[in-house]
Amino acid sequence: MVVQKQRDDEQLVTDLVERWAAAIRAGDLSSVLADHAEDIVMFDVPPPQDGVRGIDAYRDSWPPFFRWLAGGALFEIVDLQVTAGVDVAFAHVLLRCGSPEDLARRPDHRLRITLGLRKEAGRWVVAHEHHSFPLAEAPDGTATEREIRSLHERWFDCTAAADLDGLMGNIADDVVSYEHITPLQYVGLAQVRQVCAAGLDAGPGDVTWQVPEMSVVANDDLAVAWGLNRVRVQGPDGQSAETWSRGTRVFRRAGDDWLMVHQHLSYPCDPQSGVARADLKPGP
Repeated sequence: MVVQKQRDDEQLVTDLVERWAAAIRAGDLSSVLADHAEDIVMFDVPPPQDGVRGIDAYRDSWPPFFRWLAGGALFEIVDLQVTAGVDVAFAHVLLRCGSPEDLARRPDHRLRITLGLRKEAGRWVVAHEHHSFPLAEAPDGTATEREIRSLHERWFDCTAAADLDGLMGNIADDVVSYEHITPLQYVGLAQVRQVCAAGLDAGPGDVTWQVPEMSVVANDDLAVAWGLNRVRVQGPDGQSAETWSRGTRVFRRAGDDWLMVHQHLSYPCDPQSGVARADLKPGP
């Protein structure tokens, strides 16, 4: 009887974890939260160092991860083991979590998750989560640089396709962007989205963006990319207008991908007139 009860509880916890993983893949926030305690503590891959504490903070941690998954990343359970007692249980999970490109490069790379559960009013709830990736044997700056360049390539493709949602996929909620236009700064994803939407609507035809000679420097969980932005907008007469500007972008690692946390764009200023010059082009 006791053994059967333990098996039943282990199956209940297994079902709970599988529902949770499915809800994450679907971007269904209410279902992700459904079986979690009000005082949940999560030790996640990104900061804060002392963990995400309480259901409200836990709720707020998920939207950036959902956007990353919406860009084509995977979150698939490979192995799930559950042990249940009378009022306490734990599960340990291995998952394939990463972009298709990264998993093709590192097919054995796994996200590790441990969940601690307790019974509340007769039902299991998650009281603790601990997420981690194993450290690489040595930092691979070349691989990180490729990731940042690949991210830009996706942005370039999304610009050409007028895919506003795709452009937002690797931008942090708390991004701060210094744009070409006033005000002094745009704070938060919603404001940056408005600027990008206006840029995509800049002409009746196609809008394309490239950084032909981009430089990238990365170290641990931070990366910086800079270069000259070339933007082409098709005008009403069918002719394309081309502008060049300077761009610097700062990224932090989020799980197995990167989020842009800061962007600085500018046109050079004519020292005589004090007017920004959007008509300058790089020399030969």
